[in-house]
Amino acid sequence: MNGFKETMYAAFRDNNTISPNYFDKYNVKRGLRNPDGTGVMAGVTNICNVHGYVIDDGEKKPAEGKLIFRGYNINDIISSVEAEDRFGFEEIVYLLLTGKLPTLDELAEFSKLLSDNRPLPDEFFEDMILKAPSRDIMNKMARSTLALYSYDDEPESSSPEHEISTAVSLIAKMPVIMICAYETKKRHFNNESMIMHPLISGQSTAENILSTLRLDRKFTHDEAKLLDLMLMLHAEHGGGNNSTFSCRVLTSSGTDPYSAYAAAIGSLKGARHGGANRKVTQMHEYIKANVSDWSNDDKLADYLRKILRKEAGDGSGLVYGMGHAVYTLSDPRAVILKKYAGKMAIGTEFEKEFHLLESIERLTPLVFEEVKHSGKVMCANVDMYSGFVYRMLGIPEELFTPLFAVSRMAGWCAHRFEEINSGKRIIRPAYKSISHEKKYVDLKNR
Repeated sequence: MNGFKETMYAAFRDNNTISPNYFDKYNVKRGLRNPDGTGVMAGVTNICNVHGYVIDDGEKKPAEGKLIFRGYNINDIISSVEAEDRFGFEEIVYLLLTGKLPTLDELAEFSKLLSDNRPLPDEFFEDMILKAPSRDIMNKMARSTLALYSYDDEPESSSPEHEISTAVSLIAKMPVIMICAYETKKRHFNNESMIMHPLISGQSTAENILSTLRLDRKFTHDEAKLLDLMLMLHAEHGGGNNSTFSCRVLTSSGTDPYSAYAAAIGSLKGARHGGANRKVTQMHEYIKANVSDWSNDDKLADYLRKILRKEAGDGSGLVYGMGHAVYTLSDPRAVILKKYAGKMAIGTEFEKEFHLLESIERLTPLVFEEVKHSGKVMCANVDMYSGFVYRMLGIPEELFTPLFAVSRMAGWCAHRFEEINSGKRIIRPAYKSISHEKKYVDLKNR
């Protein structure tokens, strides 16, 4: 049996590996990327603009990053929310789903609608989560999303009424599913106590998460506001990111919303996408353990060189948290998050580490140019500071990516709405076959 398995393993390697020469020969744009790193144009959207460069005379040139939700700059939205000392995630969800800013009354009514939709169906926790615990929260969130199909009287309906009600229900329930999955994991795999707090009606999404996650249910207003900021920044990021594109691909096939959203969750789990925040945190731990003086630029730069040369870290040669597919001079999410993270870190045990992250951000482009002999323009992305913020809030690492999914569900829903109404064709790119026809050999003669 072992020999047979080895044969299959060898076939896995040998028969699924295509020479890079073929991609060049047929001008295949791997990852749907152009040679200059820009994305292949696959559609149009009215939901979000992720701006990170300009094309001047056919040449890609760096530019300061901008993130625009339905025409509104994320900086303006956050500035307004901060000035009025209120929570902003619910407003952004409403904006993404409807395409317009809510009035005071509409926002209050929508926030209540989300609060009313948070409870899970009767026996759902016991049947779908507790009886089948998972080591990975993202997998459980995807499975739970699919399972909610069975609790829907019209799961295949794509009417506006059903799509909106399903979106609101899932956006509201995702934090609850996340916490239930996490507590179940603690009990089953970590041999820890499982604490299930009842929901408190009327709380914002950020307050609800902290209230159900913490044993004593206590949190400060500033902590809830910081988590709310994280949710706002992660809510949407254009149609081309992997998970949103996955949602649009499935939607274009005519499948149900639960299948489309579950696929998006599965995509976001990947370390090259939403799971990158955990890779950043792991890299920071390598650096903290191996650089004796975090304030010494020479020692820090030397370790960054080792990471880039695959001599340290996880061996990937990547400085996680640096660089982005679209942003060049700056990632607006990282700029905003860095500002608020720095404020909260002052005078705490995290202040020294915050300065370390600043140094990594400052030194990496210089070291990268030295080691790779490349003048690539590089900025910190949102993941450089997101895990740091979560740790300041006492949020366990296994919830970093699930929190991303909790927030991004709003963007996925908006893009599904747009694909239903404007896509009209199943997404089906072409693949060039390089196989050659062979003469079939009868079983007895093989």
